[in-house]
Amino acid sequence: MKRQEAKQRIEKLKKEINYHRYLYHVLDRQEISDAAHDALKNELEELELQFPELVTADSPTQRVGGEPLEKFKKVAHSAPMLSFNDAFSEEEMREWEERIVKLLPKEKHYSYYCELKIDGLAISLIYEHEVLKTGSTRGDGKVGEDVTQNLRTIASLPLRLLEKERAIASIRKLKKSLVPGFKKKYRGRVEVRGEVFITKKEFARINRDRKKQGASSFANPRNIAAGSVRQLDPKVTASRRLDSFAYALMSDLGQETHEDEHILLSALGLKTNNNNKYCKSLREVFDFYTRWAPNREKLPYEIDGIVVIVNDNSVFRRLGTVGKASRGAIAYKFAGMEAVTRVEDIKVQVGRGGSLTPVATLRPARVAGVVITHATLHNMDETIRLDVKIGDTVIVQRAGDVIPDIVRVLPKLRTGKERAFRMPKKCPVCGSRVVRHKGEVAHYCTNKKCFARSHKWIKYFVSRGAFDIEGLGDKIIEQLMNEGLVSDPADLFKLTEGDLVPLERFAAKSAANLVAALKTGKHISFPRFIYALGIKHVGEETAIDLAKNFGSVESLQHATLEQLQSIRDIGGVVAKSVHEWFRDKENVKFLQNLKKAGVKIKSEKREAKSEKLRGKTFVFTGELGRFTRDEARDKVRELGGESASSVSKSTAYVVIGSDPGSKYEKAKKLGVKILNEKEFLKLIS
Repeated sequence: MKRQEAKQRIEKLKKEINYHRYLYHVLDRQEISDAAHDALKNELEELELQFPELVTADSPTQRVGGEPLEKFKKVAHSAPMLSFNDAFSEEEMREWEERIVKLLPKEKHYSYYCELKIDGLAISLIYEHEVLKTGSTRGDGKVGEDVTQNLRTIASLPLRLLEKERAIASIRKLKKSLVPGFKKKYRGRVEVRGEVFITKKEFARINRDRKKQGASSFANPRNIAAGSVRQLDPKVTASRRLDSFAYALMSDLGQETHEDEHILLSALGLKTNNNNKYCKSLREVFDFYTRWAPNREKLPYEIDGIVVIVNDNSVFRRLGTVGKASRGAIAYKFAGMEAVTRVEDIKVQVGRGGSLTPVATLRPARVAGVVITHATLHNMDETIRLDVKIGDTVIVQRAGDVIPDIVRVLPKLRTGKERAFRMPKKCPVCGSRVVRHKGEVAHYCTNKKCFARSHKWIKYFVSRGAFDIEGLGDKIIEQLMNEGLVSDPADLFKLTEGDLVPLERFAAKSAANLVAALKTGKHISFPRFIYALGIKHVGEETAIDLAKNFGSVESLQHATLEQLQSIRDIGGVVAKSVHEWFRDKENVKFLQNLKKAGVKIKSEKREAKSEKLRGKTFVFTGELGRFTRDEARDKVRELGGESASSVSKSTAYVVIGSDPGSKYEKAKKLGVKILNEKEFLKLIS
């Protein structure tokens, strides 16, 4: 990027970041996620590192927090309340360690203290003669707001510290060597840093109450914590039932490590987090992170990562600060579900049903632990609603196994060079006419023999939930189609080793393996066969319902619309789609071709082994360890239960694996009971 372009981008980024910082820190409101805000800051920091001459005093990278509110008395902090630089991967953590080792090369070994990064509001507390004198917010890092009266309402914050002798007795049990220093230096004055937060349970209660009153719900627990601490009326703060953790001791009471600080804080009667841990190496830090990343939902409060601090206080002090943060500490964030990136192009993909989907080509961005380069725009209506243009800066989202999509455009960062997207009038693959049917949002290619449609159909047909044929990836399917060997899925079962061996990528062994896989794959269960047909609106669960009710292809083929509509969980739209599919002459011919190719449908019926789960509907999301999701659904059916693909009020349980998707969030919203894999195994045992 040229200097002039960088200058323009930096100015726009500064304005955008300052706007969102003002909303969050001063008005206690939030329009974009923390992950998106972090991404904007990271881009600004990278540009300023590349062009240091463009760094100005008003840059968000040059200060810690927002301005304090005028309605509270201002309090100057004895030492700045700094924030943390962020890391999002083990590689970035190793780079951080390498940097601090280079700064102090004589320190041969670094150990760390790891804390759960609470999603709350940072506070400073001053106790004089063991009594709470002043409590303040971070403010701009140097000057905060005096919120002492509000902090007094928090039960977990002691109004008076434990008397000296009781504290000494507690220290002696925890770490005897700290006693002499504490006795010598403790005079009843203590300065503490901590975090105020609200538990998930209280967050849900407050939003239920607001709903009853007709008020809007809070977006997240941190907003409530920040807003509650800044209330003018302490009674409102008290009604919110806030909680807190102390995490740093600013006064010198003889501590030599950060771990010592936590021991002393606890001995004085302040609440500390028992989940925090000393780690003797970066490897142990990674273990700590790995333990909590998938288990954070079990905690009663929200966390968004861990804080890693050089444990030796003298080393920590000598490392000093850089900009807004201490060099000796870093926030190791959990994979964010959102990121900020740029739309480099918008292209159209043709689906197996002929639908045209606009897909944004993105500048690579890390979201939820993986790098993404594409995001779906779904359809033209959604593209217009988002007002997304080629060249826009956008927020992308990925949750669980959901395809990334664009959730917001940041129009203030536009340069005027952005270009609008138009849906093509002709199919980009075969050149056929594109139409949009009345009442539908999608545009369609009118050519049923379109190469792209056929390719996607064959890929879907051999996928895991359908015929599950190994060795048939995108490139192999495309090669078979280009060679004229395959035009529809039925042709696959006619392939011989002699057809395949002459082709590039194939040797005698690989050809034999694919033919063997196709031969085995000819025998398929009825539900999987229905699913493989790719009937519009028919997923795995609907396929199972149809198989249960009709038992054979012939019965399903001759079913009336009324018979289809009478099946539980199959509505009018799905029934019509199934009915029309089996009355299409080309589809009937395709079924005949499959039969001629030797495809045999297993008509066995799965009988429930017990009625233990009768009347209970399960939904699965995320990756399970013990089973695949298909196997888990089978277990439920064996016990008389049912499986569904979407969450509703009638869902009995949502079972979550690692990296759960949007179904998990919907379950929480609806109050559906959530089970982890261990709890699910216990239920079905």
